[in-house]
Amino acid sequence: MVVNTAEQESTKRKLPVLLFDVMDTLIRDPFYEDMPKFFKLTLKELFAVKHPTAWIEFETGLISEGELLSKFFKDGRDFDLTGLKDCAYEGYRWIEGCEDLLRRVQEAGYEAHAFTNYPHWYKMIEEKLSLSRYLDWTFVSCHTGRRKPDLEAFMEAATTLGLEPQDCVFIDDRLKNVEAAQAVGMAGILFESASSLEVELEKLGISLESQPLQPSLPL
Repeated sequence: MVVNTAEQESTKRKLPVLLFDVMDTLIRDPFYEDMPKFFKLTLKELFAVKHPTAWIEFETGLISEGELLSKFFKDGRDFDLTGLKDCAYEGYRWIEGCEDLLRRVQEAGYEAHAFTNYPHWYKMIEEKLSLSRYLDWTFVSCHTGRRKPDLEAFMEAATTLGLEPQDCVFIDDRLKNVEAAQAVGMAGILFESASSLEVELEKLGISLESQPLQPSLPL
């Protein structure tokens, strides 16, 4: 009997598959502190003068970086885009404990994917912190054209992975996104810290405890 290779591989797939938000879940988001300082504004002032949809359009790939430059502020004022990107780059860093947690997710044999609302600047995060050592950048809104909490974004993710929603665990720091994942049948975890996330994963039967080394057999 010939065994279908694809079927053979699917039987080896360890479930559930983990879908991670990135910004303020794995990586610090510089938008709320560093960017207002860059513009010499408070966060409240920045929200008052920025265009209401420009960043969302940038995140979903509807406008280019050049178009963001001309549209970011309601009044069309110019700004140093290169300086803003440098500011963002400097602000990217791991949330405490998350790199180690992802490493142990990988060592435990679980599949992990990024599921994030972000523009192509995610490549700067990858350049600086190399998240792809631990997960795949599979669902980034600038490529998928969909943003959380759109229910279709979650259904599309499950379909792309060849899974039922109940075979996925979604982790995010925003409650509305977690609730959207749960609405389509995924398990959803609200991220608060790496340690609390590990506790919640344990409740779902996902253990990240290191397995003891097996003694070597005598030759």
